Amino acid sequence: MSGSLITSLSIVVLFLTTACQAPRAAAPAPTGASPVSSAIPSFEGRTLNIVTGGTGGVYIVYGAGLADILSKKMNVAASAQSTAASVANMQLIRDGQADLAFTLADTAFEAVQGSGSFKPEEKVDAKAIAVLYSNYTHIVAKDGEGINTVADLRGKRVSMGAAASGTEIIGNRVLDAYGIDPETDIQRERLGVADSADALKDGKIDAFFWSGGLPTPQIVDLANSTKIKLLDHADAIPKMSEKYGPFYVPIKLTASTYKGDADVTVAAVTNLLVVPTNMDAGLVKAILTTMFDSQPDLAIIHAEAKNLKLETATQGSPLEFHPGAIDFYRSKGVWKQ
Repeated sequence: MSGSLITSLSIVVLFLTTACQAPRAAAPAPTGASPVSSAIPSFEGRTLNIVTGGTGGVYIVYGAGLADILSKKMNVAASAQSTAASVANMQLIRDGQADLAFTLADTAFEAVQGSGSFKPEEKVDAKAIAVLYSNYTHIVAKDGEGINTVADLRGKRVSMGAAASGTEIIGNRVLDAYGIDPETDIQRERLGVADSADALKDGKIDAFFWSGGLPTPQIVDLANSTKIKLLDHADAIPKMSEKYGPFYVPIKLTASTYKGDADVTVAAVTNLLVVPTNMDAGLVKAILTTMFDSQPDLAIIHAEAKNLKLETATQGSPLEFHPGAIDFYRSKGVWKQ
């Protein structure tokens, strides 16, 4: 590894530690969306809070890297806040406590509709600005412990993901597709991926759900010390799509990802970057311009940023796109809607 790459990664690790621990500076009150200008104005000194996820996930690393790049290249004060992820992030957008949010597409859709985890009076006024990459639904158990199918989770100690996370929503829907009530048919735990991996290794739980990018470092570490099995749930995917919407697609998680014995088919769902509807359109365009100009730098910070592409950034969002994002993609010749 080159010295420059080591230096870049060291800066990101330092930034991540500082950004996630530092209190957030108060953001200025939204002033409403402005018309899109052909010129990108300066937003020097503007504070931007990017809400991400918990330790061990992609969001927190990707978001910290994005905050670092926006701060340096736009001269803004961007920070990355660690959260419980998708549900919490959409709530923070709604409550005016976040400017950009990483979120799963299914959670984002419920948030703007005021359904599912969001009551009608709690709906979120938000728009998409980019489709980032796809999450893979992991159901992880120890190999050789008698858990070979999702049906075997009945009566077991299962972590469903952190409370107010997209993982918990997807996990509930997978179990429901197999006729398992997550409230009564399992011994339910609510742990993030890092704590779930540790608990499985220590025998405190029997299995856990995780929705994330590939590879997830905590599961890589777990697989290096413990023989694990990932559960195929292909049968659940059409049932989930029929009941909740076309957010879930089957995708192959290869055995080599985590030293497994066989490929498994799992549910994939897209990740979005969203903003409040009233964010200045020029600011949205400036953010996207900076992101795509800096995509190689983001890809060094996390491999999932390799999937940030103009050709796919507008595909797969159930949310409407922000006017500033539409203007950006039109300027690049990729807006087809």
